[in-house]
Amino acid sequence: MLSFDQYLTPPTLDAAFDALERIEGARVVCGATDLLPWAREGRAGDVHLPALVDVSTIPELRGVSRQGGRLSLGAATPIGAFESHPLLLSDAPVLAQCAVWFADAQIRAQASVGGNLINASPAGDCMPPLLAMNTMVTLARREGGVIRERTVPMSEFITGPGRTVCGPRELLLHLSCDALPAHGAAFEKVGHRRSLVISTVCLAALVKLDAARQRIDDVRVAIGAVGPVPERLPDVEDQLTGALPTPALLRSAARRVADRVRSRSRQVYRREVLVNFVERGLVAALADAGLLVDRLPKEMDHA
Repeated sequence: MLSFDQYLTPPTLDAAFDALERIEGARVVCGATDLLPWAREGRAGDVHLPALVDVSTIPELRGVSRQGGRLSLGAATPIGAFESHPLLLSDAPVLAQCAVWFADAQIRAQASVGGNLINASPAGDCMPPLLAMNTMVTLARREGGVIRERTVPMSEFITGPGRTVCGPRELLLHLSCDALPAHGAAFEKVGHRRSLVISTVCLAALVKLDAARQRIDDVRVAIGAVGPVPERLPDVEDQLTGALPTPALLRSAARRVADRVRSRSRQVYRREVLVNFVERGLVAALADAGLLVDRLPKEMDHA
């Protein structure tokens, strides 16, 4: 059971920091879709908080824009925007593919991308796509009455299950990531069920072809739910960059990843699915980029 004394909706960053400094033990929320499950008996047990500080309406945490080759997403951007915002659909279509798998429409309308990152669940669906897009995370804190910002790569932001580099009175303001309108994209996910599924394995693949549309000019592959933190696959990316993609090459690259599974449960299953997902995701991303690869082996169909 969850209970709290106050629910605050500060209109500015300064007002949010005022509340956090004034109320010891206040908890920041931005969407709050994981709050009740966290407080459910068996996880956190009964929880009483002095205040919830809802930062979702603060202007600095809202909005989607593009400057040069980078997209900026406010931390309060709902996951549902991945499926509807024109800029995200054109320049980051892998996020829309991810959102289809994210809970249900009601939760997507409420859950925020910043909240998903701060929770740092090993099974967080947004992690692989954002990691593949070279995301940077901007945090803000107030010192001596002055708001100071710092930016860290997403690859360094999550340090373990439920752990990030975000300080106790620090807020996640926005994310910056590569705009990739010319990349083919694919997102793969599997879990214990088909509805409202929590990932057992998830993967994002992004591929850009060269000018002749024959070779791989850029490739990015990131995985989640198979270890304590999401990770890129630089050895796979290095093997494929500049190469002419063939079924044999893609299968060879995929076989590199079996030892990436570090979860404590269902390791054999996860290894098989991960290898298949890397191969299938690359084939799908190549097809999305405009290059069809010969049909892959039948054994992939069960994943």
